[in-house]
Amino acid sequence: MRIIVIHGPNLNLLGRREPAIYGSETLVDINRRLRSRAHELDVELVSFQSNHEGDIIDRVQAMVLGEPGEDGLLINPGGYTHTSVSLRDAIAAVGQPTWEVHLSDPDSREDFRHRSLVRDVCVGCTKGEGAGGYLTALDGLVTHVRANKE
Repeated sequence: MRIIVIHGPNLNLLGRREPAIYGSETLVDINRRLRSRAHELDVELVSFQSNHEGDIIDRVQAMVLGEPGEDGLLINPGGYTHTSVSLRDAIAAVGQPTWEVHLSDPDSREDFRHRSLVRDVCVGCTKGEGAGGYLTALDGLVTHVRANKE
């Protein structure tokens, strides 16, 4: 099984960007934890980060336009969660199981963060668990993919 992890805008600044909200772990730390957990689950993991909406959409589309064998998408769309109809449409178009993850809980923050444009095209969502939420999300996505492959 191969899972793609996409980290959206500003997540490359983790560890220095508002640590009271997003924690002190860096993106490198999170990716290291994800790779370790993926190894335990016997899953191949590919991580990608971009601050550019089009690059993220291109990577989502590559799941069906590129080499076959990508089974699921774990995505933290960052601010695009609340603004990108195009990202939502790309996720829906590829039809691969997708799990939304957020370090903080957008529902307990500013009003504009309460609406996720991608959630309805995802099989699950993990929010408010900090960096550990990525592991929860990976477990949930892998369980979902395995259950639906049988």
